[in-house]
Formats: sequence, structure tokens, C-alpha cells
Amino acid sequence: MRGSEFAELRAFVTIAEQGNFARAAAHLRISPSTLSQTIRELEKRLGLRLLNRTTRSVSLTEAGQRLLVRFKPALDEMQEAVREIQNLRDEPVGTVRLHTPRKAASSLIAPHLGAFAKFHPDIMLDIIVDDATINLVEEGFDIGIRLGELLDDDMVAIKLGDDLRMCAVASPEYVAKYGKPKNPGELQKHRCINWRWAGRHGIYNWEFFKDGHWTSVAVNGPLTVSCSDLAISAAVQGVGIAFWAEQAVLPLIANGQLVPMLEEFSPPFPGWYLTYPRQRYMSSAVRAVIEFLRRHNVPTRAENAELAPV
Repeated sequence: MRGSEFAELRAFVTIAEQGNFARAAAHLRISPSTLSQTIRELEKRLGLRLLNRTTRSVSLTEAGQRLLVRFKPALDEMQEAVREIQNLRDEPVGTVRLHTPRKAASSLIAPHLGAFAKFHPDIMLDIIVDDATINLVEEGFDIGIRLGELLDDDMVAIKLGDDLRMCAVASPEYVAKYGKPKNPGELQKHRCINWRWAGRHGIYNWEFFKDGHWTSVAVNGPLTVSCSDLAISAAVQGVGIAFWAEQAVLPLIANGQLVPMLEEFSPPFPGWYLTYPRQRYMSSAVRAVIEFLRRHNVPTRAENAELAPV
């Protein structure tokens, strides 16, 4: 098999896995137009249509399904063989794709990028910063960072950093006009700034610990956002009560721009976890990234530092 033929077949498998040309092209690091030309050359050479294409979707023809069933296991085995051999190198090498929310990126990754580049010059990090909760395996990521409550059961998880704590806050002007809620239930009488997870339609219910168990409260108000900066800015301007990570609002509480409330109902909870799929073989590059992030984000409390299969 010539190199061009192998590249065409690999491109075909990638499209089948990713579900569309744009994601497949990004995964292969080529342009969508180049990928389209590659598939046209493959179909021309085989004399068969492998993919049904529309502007929004891609599906396999019968010939495409048969080719995928026969060729993909062989491709997986070849790629695994290469990864296994790479593990014999003294220095890890290769590309590692990582998916992380914005807050985790700024607190757990950004401070250590210089050290990582120094220790692992042959590893290329491909970091996607995105607040949406995605399927890491289906989207082709090696590693992800997630909140503990969003972990998948079939993934491995390692605690990064300390527990987090949410904090309800409002401006002094808001408090002077509307007062403070005495318990979470009274939030329904207040103007609250709602939050929507990126990529989801539903609104996040605020969570509090009351009477020995966690409870959620659906709040109402004049504003719904998917960006924390907007929520905090709106709270400072008196729009309503915001509910966000304590670490982000502490400076504004300290300088008097925001007033905390319902603190007795907001204990710490497990925060960020590094997560990745269980697998027989792991490349030395992926293993190096996992170990680096774990070592540079050790929880203060020792009991939180252990590997946590979920």
C-alpha cells in the first residue's frame, strides 16, 4: 500500500469517527477542502461512493460501512503499535489533546505552561478551552478536566487542586434596596442572575447544603448568562444576586464591591479532576502530561490527592 493510499483510508476512518468533515479536518490538521479532495481521490480510485454528504451531515454508504468494519481494526492496531514503540523513548514525544473549562485552564494549566515546555520540549499540547461538557473519546481528546459532579463512570479521575466553594453575592446597593435572603428558599423572592452551562439549554439550579443534605433552588431574575465575567460584572452593577466560585469573587468582596450571603449554606465541594479513558496502552506523552498536572496541582489536604477511579 502506497503512503497516499494509507493517508486516504485514514482520512476516511477519521470522518466516520468524527461525524463531519470540519471536525475530521481539525483532528487531522488539514483544511476541509483538502480533506474533501482526499476523499474524492479515494472514491475515484475505488470506483465506489463511500460517504453520503449534505451541508450538515455525513453518513456511510453500504460500501463505506463494509470498508470501515474491515479497515478500522487494522488502523487501530497499527496506531497502537506505534504508540507502544514510542513509549520506549527516553523522552516523551507527540501531541496531547486536552479539553478544559476556562476556570480550570486559568488556575490549573496557565501558571505551569512555561515549566511544562521546559521539562517536555518534544510534547505539543493542543488545549481546547471550552465550558461545554463533551464526550472526550468521541471528540478525540486524550485528557479532560471536569468538575467532580460531571465525571463519567467509565473514566479514570485524579483530583487536581483543593475543593471549591460557591458564593452568593450582590452589590451593597442591591442589599440596601432588597435586603439579604436568610435561607436558600428566600432566593425565589429576589432578582437573581441565572447561569446556563455552555452547550446546554437548561438553566443551572443553585446548590446549597441545608438540613444535612444538598438541595437545589431554581431562581429567577432579569439576566441569564453562560459567562462568569458577565454574571460578576452584573452583580457589581446591582443587577441582582450572582452565584459563583468564591475564588473569583473574593477580591471584590474584599474591596467592598460585593457582599457575600448564605455562607452557612455553602460548604466546600470536590472541585476539578483530571480525567481520561481507561486503556491498555497509554503513550508516554499522555502519561507525562497527566503526571505533570497532577504533581503541580496537588490538593492541600492529603486525602484528596489519591487516584479516584469513578
